[in-house]
Amino acid sequence: MASWLRRNRGFLLFLLGLALFRTAIADWNPIPSGSMRPTLLEGDVVLVNRTAYDIKLPLTDIALLRLGEPARGDVVTFTSPRDGERLIKRLVALPGDVVEMRDEALYINGSRAGYTQRGAGSEPMEDGSITSVVRATERLAQRDHAVQFLPQLRALRSFGPVVVPPGQYFMLGDNRDDSNDSRYIGFVPRRLLIGRAHHILASADIKGSWAPRPARFGRAID
Repeated sequence: MASWLRRNRGFLLFLLGLALFRTAIADWNPIPSGSMRPTLLEGDVVLVNRTAYDIKLPLTDIALLRLGEPARGDVVTFTSPRDGERLIKRLVALPGDVVEMRDEALYINGSRAGYTQRGAGSEPMEDGSITSVVRATERLAQRDHAVQFLPQLRALRSFGPVVVPPGQYFMLGDNRDDSNDSRYIGFVPRRLLIGRAHHILASADIKGSWAPRPARFGRAID
C-alpha cells in the first residue's frame, strides 16, 4: 500500500487539489429537473462561482471572508434548509424586503415586477405527457429574465406579503408552477448559499436522445 501511494502521489495530490478547488472556489452543477425552465434545461451543466459571496472553509458552511453581496436576480445554488438537497433557483428578495405574489405576479416592497408576454409553448412532463406553457419576460431589479407558467398545474400562485428575515433570502424557480422553492421550503440563510451560477458549461438532451446541444455551450445565464 505504501509503495502504491508513493507511485501515485502526484495523481492523488491532483485529485485532492481538484476536490478543494470544487468545494472552495468554483464548481460545476448538472441540472436534473425543470424547475428553472426556460432559463436552464435538464441536462445543462452550469458553472458556479463559489467565491461570489463568501470564502468558506472547504467542505463546510463556515464563512471565512465576505467577498460580495447576493443581488436580486442572481441564479444561486444553495443547500435546501428543509432536507439538505442542493438546489438552484433565482434569488428574488433580500433581507428586509417585503415579498408578495398575486396571481403569479411578483411584488417586491410593494412594486410589481414587469412582465412582457413571449407567447405560448409546450413542455414535456415527468410522466411523459406534454403540457402547454405560457412564457414571459420578467423584469426584476432592472434585469430581465425568462419565466414560464403552467396554468393547469396546482401551485401556490398567491402568498404574502411576508418580510424576509435578516441574513436570509427568498428564492423562486423560473418555472413558477413547477418549482420547489421558498414558497415551500422557506427562507434560505446566507450560510447555505453555495455560489452564483453564471454560464452554461455544456448541455445534453437527457430527456430525449442524449444528443449534445452545442448552441447552449458557453451561454451566459440571464
